[in-house]
Amino acid sequence: MLIGYMRPYEDDLDCEKQLRKLSKMNCELLISEEHSSAKKRTKLSNLINNLNQGDKVVVTKLFGLADSTRHLVELLEAINAKGAFLQSLDEEIDTSKTSGYQFIDIVKHLVEFQSDVISEKTKRGLSEAKQKGIATGRPRKPDENVQRAIIMYQSKKYSLEEIKSETGISKSTLYRYLEH
Repeated sequence: MLIGYMRPYEDDLDCEKQLRKLSKMNCELLISEEHSSAKKRTKLSNLINNLNQGDKVVVTKLFGLADSTRHLVELLEAINAKGAFLQSLDEEIDTSKTSGYQFIDIVKHLVEFQSDVISEKTKRGLSEAKQKGIATGRPRKPDENVQRAIIMYQSKKYSLEEIKSETGISKSTLYRYLEH
């Protein structure tokens, strides 16, 4: 069964463009979300849950289906697990065609690549900051406040709340310094 899926997005708020393209595909069932929100996509969840082996979900573009590459991987895995397929018209992707590299594998590699790029940029930024003498991470508490908090704690005359309001040192920070 060919199942067309669409959801509103900025360039097609009424889904008219998507409907025209999907109608040309002779989809036996057309499903349209009422909203563009990434949350509460109940019709998409129902569609995935009710797929049968051999069904094909047709979308005009991948963005109409997924909100991120990770979300796309999750959906592809769920569709694949049902023995169903995905076709995206604008990207000319059809997972029912088995020639070449599997689309789901390509997307998984893209997610990994995206994660590696972010990680590398973060590490480079931290390294450059360190070379410039810029302290990274959470700012350390001034030593005099920590010492005062420890003295107050050890005197057993103050509650943790009183120590925090006097010194600005939280319970977890105080305990961390007491362990050393």
